[in-house]
Amino acid sequence: MAGSLALVLLAPVAWQAAAQSSAQAIPDAPKPQGLSIGPIAPGIGTTPENAGLPSAQSSSDAGAPPSSLPAATQAVKDEGPPPDVPQAGQGPEYVIHARVNFVEVPFTVKDSKGNLVAGLTWRDVRVNENGLRQQLALFTTDPFPLSVALVIDQSMTYDNMTKVNNALAALQGAFASYDEVAVFTYNNGPRMQTTFTGAQSARLTAVLERSKSTGREPIFYDTTGPLGQNINLNGGALANIDPNTNSTHGRSMSGIQNVPRESHTLNDAILAAATALSKAPKGRRRVIYVISDGKEYGSQASVKEVIKYLQTNKIAVYGTLVGDSSLPVIGFLNHMHLPLSMRDNVLPAYTIATGGNLDGEFRQKGIEESFARIAREARTQYTIGYYTHEPFIDGKYRTIEVKVMRPGLTVIAKKGYYPTASDAMSGVQRTR
Repeated sequence: MAGSLALVLLAPVAWQAAAQSSAQAIPDAPKPQGLSIGPIAPGIGTTPENAGLPSAQSSSDAGAPPSSLPAATQAVKDEGPPPDVPQAGQGPEYVIHARVNFVEVPFTVKDSKGNLVAGLTWRDVRVNENGLRQQLALFTTDPFPLSVALVIDQSMTYDNMTKVNNALAALQGAFASYDEVAVFTYNNGPRMQTTFTGAQSARLTAVLERSKSTGREPIFYDTTGPLGQNINLNGGALANIDPNTNSTHGRSMSGIQNVPRESHTLNDAILAAATALSKAPKGRRRVIYVISDGKEYGSQASVKEVIKYLQTNKIAVYGTLVGDSSLPVIGFLNHMHLPLSMRDNVLPAYTIATGGNLDGEFRQKGIEESFARIAREARTQYTIGYYTHEPFIDGKYRTIEVKVMRPGLTVIAKKGYYPTASDAMSGVQRTR
């Protein structure tokens, strides 16, 4: 009995000893050869920042792809490295170590309803020069202070001039205190009323008041009454014998008077404003703001010559168009110019070539509201910059095309530029 009880008590001990001896007899599984993966924590992986190691990969797997994305997303290969994007508020004072081939292009983007579009990034923009895509080196949305040369047409008819005179009181409210404004007027020729002064200064207020004019009376030619006809006797042998008739009729048998030529020297006025504006310091947006009916006749400078000067000196032309030319149908007909006749509206040629814009208003209230719209549009532009691959100082015109990679948007930018020697400042810091 006692022997049987001892065997029962000793059986578990013997079984455990047998199990241990059998477990030691089983060999270990083969280990991987030539592979070192380091310590791995479940759910964490082997990145250096998570594993706490200098490097998560050994020399044996140096050619393997990384196990995580880089900290900063790399730019797409066809876009190249990202451009310099200054912090908010630093755009106007941004300092560029400019080489001789840096090109700056401000532009405006509008939707199908004519509203300004905000929120674009540099990835949404493409720029071509002479048909070749350029790599962006600068992108900023900061507003720039304005240097504005205001050009007021005094050759308009008295009714349009009255609307402009009454609306000038609202002009100063469109500008900020850090803007500067010079005032030019023209009739038979341009005249500077004041050089650049503070946009909110009392001096500008007095100059705008002094720049008001009565305009000119509309000319009406009566070709049906007795004084509108020549008096001819004997089939024209004795012509214009009545001293009360107009001697300028000559021997015209039609009785239509010779229309006197009016002077609307808009080209010369824009050129005079551009000459003063070309001396504005760097880092300011150069703008010519024209208030006119757009008529041009009698200027010494041509439209082509003035546009070249504007594109050379980075000047944009904006305008508020008043009078009949501001009406859609008449404005369209004005594009059909007859040789040797007065051009009814040349302002679109300036605004399109320089990246500006034109706002047509017929009523006084609309003219007042256009001042704020034009100033806001000129101030809140996108600005990009790139280094051209063309020889910079060759004097040849270069075309520029700015595109936005979003559907339904319109881009307003200058069509091109002329390189100048003033841009050749290699190795010098420049404030743009």
